[in-house]
Amino acid sequence: MAKFSGGCLCGAVRYESEMDPVVAGHCHCNDCRRSSGTGHCSHLGLPEPGFRVSGALRFYDAPADSGNIVSRGFCPTCGSPIYSTNSAMRGMIFLRASSLDDPEVFKPQMVVYTKRAPSWDAIAGGLPSFEAMPQHPG
Repeated sequence: MAKFSGGCLCGAVRYESEMDPVVAGHCHCNDCRRSSGTGHCSHLGLPEPGFRVSGALRFYDAPADSGNIVSRGFCPTCGSPIYSTNSAMRGMIFLRASSLDDPEVFKPQMVVYTKRAPSWDAIAGGLPSFEAMPQHPG
């Protein structure tokens, strides 16, 4: 039984996850702003095992500030962003919260790249906030 599910606008892409997210947050980096069409993206990070997707995705690969490659997957029919991966975090999926069937599954824990947030997109208050991407342990 899936813990949560989601998909694209046209229904051609669907996914299910049997695992809970391990991290969730808002990102104001330039790439997230541009790929979202607004001031930030909201992501849920979860381990790839237990994640299933049906339907074809198209991917766009681009380097992040760190030089790591971020692969953004979207529906080739309607263009809805679904998830991304990062070459430095193998085995992790970063789902777009906007693709969830139940948006309440998303529970933000942090905000990153606050220095790039446009003035009209208020930073979520009460969450740990970072001007750039924080260093992860390890």
